[in-house]
Amino acid sequence: MGDAVPGTGSTPAPGNVYFDSVGVREARDVLNRFYHPVSLGAPESADTKVGVEVIQLGPLTVGHLTFAGHVTLVAAEADAYHVTLPVSGRVVARRNGRDVVAGPATAVAFRPGDPVYLRPEAPSTEIDVRIERWALESELASLLGHPVEGPIDLPAAFDLTGGPAHSWSRLIRLLHDELEHETSLIFQPMIAGQLCSSVLSGLLLSVPHRYHDELITPAGAGPPRAIRRVLDAINDEPDRAFTVADLAGIAGTSVRSLQEGFRRHIGRTPMEHLQQTRLNRAHETLLEADPGLVTVAAVANRWGFAHLGRFASAYRMRFGVSPSETLRRPG
Repeated sequence: MGDAVPGTGSTPAPGNVYFDSVGVREARDVLNRFYHPVSLGAPESADTKVGVEVIQLGPLTVGHLTFAGHVTLVAAEADAYHVTLPVSGRVVARRNGRDVVAGPATAVAFRPGDPVYLRPEAPSTEIDVRIERWALESELASLLGHPVEGPIDLPAAFDLTGGPAHSWSRLIRLLHDELEHETSLIFQPMIAGQLCSSVLSGLLLSVPHRYHDELITPAGAGPPRAIRRVLDAINDEPDRAFTVADLAGIAGTSVRSLQEGFRRHIGRTPMEHLQQTRLNRAHETLLEADPGLVTVAAVANRWGFAHLGRFASAYRMRFGVSPSETLRRPG
């Protein structure tokens, strides 16, 4: 993505677009590009301005929209899952022929195939989340361990003041807060993939739908043979950017069964085991390396650690010394 910022003379990090206080036409173009084919209407006499910030992580799009005038957003049919979280002010949404008024305590949702109608009451600010249909339904199937029939029946509105939905809304706000930081970890493919999966699974766990009861029911442990396949995969390629869904696919189980199987048979989660394996490989590499030719950063990157500070902290906790101390040890 990486579009220039009009009027600021700067260029944001790859993966996000930022337009500061643009007119209705420019805002409509951005929304058509990142969301749905949408009609953005405003009174002809009004000098309406819209602030737009968008970040896109694969199948996940998170946008921060600010409306300084009265507008109406209409799409004939959503082609993805869409959730609007008002930050300030109110928005009127229409789904199934009924109006829903939402403020900062309430989110509104649309499913693929739903007509979209949103009327923010200016001045207002909202976060709009788009999730590609295939991604959310694949995430649900992975968590359950069997195919699902979509679209998923997300509720027209849900409460954000407590419980898992409140936690999920904080995660969405975290993604938005990272927009302005060009060196943010969210632009690392490994981290971005894990964050995207967390947003998708978090939404599925936070709102009612026909699979929700099955999703929150404790799963049986995966069989030892399935656990062994995952252990072998991690041992063979610890530097690969595995997600927990990838590992569940290798096991041939649901994510929940894999998590429970690892807890019972290994004593830690699959991702914790992956990190420990990477730390062990990094330790071995540092022990054998020539400090005149190799850096700690290169070793950390070799074994899948995107954040040097976190690698050093985890390494010290595991081995009692810093990575640089291991590298500079007496020969």
